[in-house]
Amino acid sequence: MLNAIVQTSLVLLGYMFLAYLIAQFKRNNGLADVAWGLGFVLVSLFTLWRFEPSSTLAILLNSLIFIWGWRLFFHILRRNWGKSEDFRYQNFRKKWGKWYLLRGFTDVFLLQGFLLLIISLPIIYVNFYDPQLTILSYFGAGMWLVGFFFEVVGDYQLAQFVKTKKPGQIMQVGLWKYTRHPNYFGEVVMWWGIFVMTLTSLHAWYLIVSPILITYLILFVSGIPMLEKKYENNPAFLEYKKRTSAFWPRRRL
Repeated sequence: MLNAIVQTSLVLLGYMFLAYLIAQFKRNNGLADVAWGLGFVLVSLFTLWRFEPSSTLAILLNSLIFIWGWRLFFHILRRNWGKSEDFRYQNFRKKWGKWYLLRGFTDVFLLQGFLLLIISLPIIYVNFYDPQLTILSYFGAGMWLVGFFFEVVGDYQLAQFVKTKKPGQIMQVGLWKYTRHPNYFGEVVMWWGIFVMTLTSLHAWYLIVSPILITYLILFVSGIPMLEKKYENNPAFLEYKKRTSAFWPRRRL
């Protein structure tokens, strides 16, 4: 397994370096977000080719990764196409000054590649060991479907809202009525589902680092906190925040 992780890390290093070069040519480090979903597809394809798993679990897991990864790639690409660099990366550009090129690679693309590798551990595990389906695998697939529903429907509802929104207006209908971030909620549930799918033996418990990491990033680092900081002075958002959960789908009275 360690050898599989090392090989995959080298592939991801090359992938993220290529993405970095394209981003510098376009002067837009927001391409790191576009590369995120496709990176998981690359991990899946590489480990499928390298280790040739044949179990039903491997077929199912990789199919789910393909569906999610390609959808996320095209969704973010379409959302960012023709637009200027995201405000987060613009702030980094100002903060890092003359070190921006170096830190753009190390603190954005290289770091993201490392995080992608850790979150991908269940994919590598299944394609390397080729375990069989268990009852937990079906339960995990069900969790993944619930998460995928929240992410896809949440993204669609937001995209429709953005087309007609007025300045200062906040999305708070559909799934967004029950959670301020249905797409993030869906993302987390999907990765917990992937972990449960791969929990075919006690030896696989260490894979829990994957869903724990994505949960931590979304709840406390680059997901909800960074996005909501943009709206901290918006009165409509502050009212929305009072009555709507940040993550779990529930409506406050």
